[in-house]
Amino acid sequence: MLPWKRLLRPLAALLLTATVAIVPAATAAQAADAPSRGWNDYSCKPSAAHPHPVVLVHGTFANSVDNWLALAPYLESRDYCVFSFDYGQLSGVPLFYGLGPIDKSAEQLKTFVDKVLTATGAAETDLVGHSQGGLMPRYYLRFLGGAAKVNALVGIAPDNHGTTLSGLTNLLPYFPDVGDFLTTNTPALADQVVGSAFLTKLNEGGDTVPGVKYTVLATKYDEVVTPYRSQFLSGSGVHNVLLQDLCPLDLSEHVAIGLFDRIAFHEVANALDPAHATATTCASALS
Repeated sequence: MLPWKRLLRPLAALLLTATVAIVPAATAAQAADAPSRGWNDYSCKPSAAHPHPVVLVHGTFANSVDNWLALAPYLESRDYCVFSFDYGQLSGVPLFYGLGPIDKSAEQLKTFVDKVLTATGAAETDLVGHSQGGLMPRYYLRFLGGAAKVNALVGIAPDNHGTTLSGLTNLLPYFPDVGDFLTTNTPALADQVVGSAFLTKLNEGGDTVPGVKYTVLATKYDEVVTPYRSQFLSGSGVHNVLLQDLCPLDLSEHVAIGLFDRIAFHEVANALDPAHATATTCASALS
């Protein structure tokens, strides 16, 4: 084997590791316990105050339980009907999802939203996604008819314009076999690299579609989606938020902002109910 080829697998592993949201894998018991935690209750009927059921969309290498052990109860306690689902499964890979082609994952989101709307009787839903979960729904909105069924999309550290992984993806042209490895084994990772065919198609013609409200929550300490400002969207109906502008003491990085950052959660609640939004400050961490 040529010496440079020995670098392929380590570099691929490094790319995979850098992209993983390091969260505890959900056990079968946790997954079964999700409804009793207050979400995925298909008998839930949205209130007049919160008429849109909330669909939570997990990130890469996460799943419908572990990504939402804090945010789902937070929203449920505020009288929202909350739902989550698994997408992007690869054959033979349990618990870690969001790995399949993103356009196919968007089709799974479409099916799940229809299921939630049928069960709840609501006309529209609100989507809240972490990382890839904030990006993937944009494909659903633009290409799969989702704009007619979604009131708002809240992206928590979404890679809307791809990621450079702190410059690591700049090495891919020098190691084409690594790109082939990612595309073959973890298509979603290849789709999220800045300049990918998926992102080019998604972002042609603008970042947004009419009729949907967009909120993006980012942290300047994000080490996975880089540069962090690439997460922000342009267009009408967009509200871009940098957490450190609200609380300079917030040190959350890519994983923490989605898993347990109460300042981010407060901004999610504001985005879902802007008529009753309250100022987000460092004190929101205690709310």
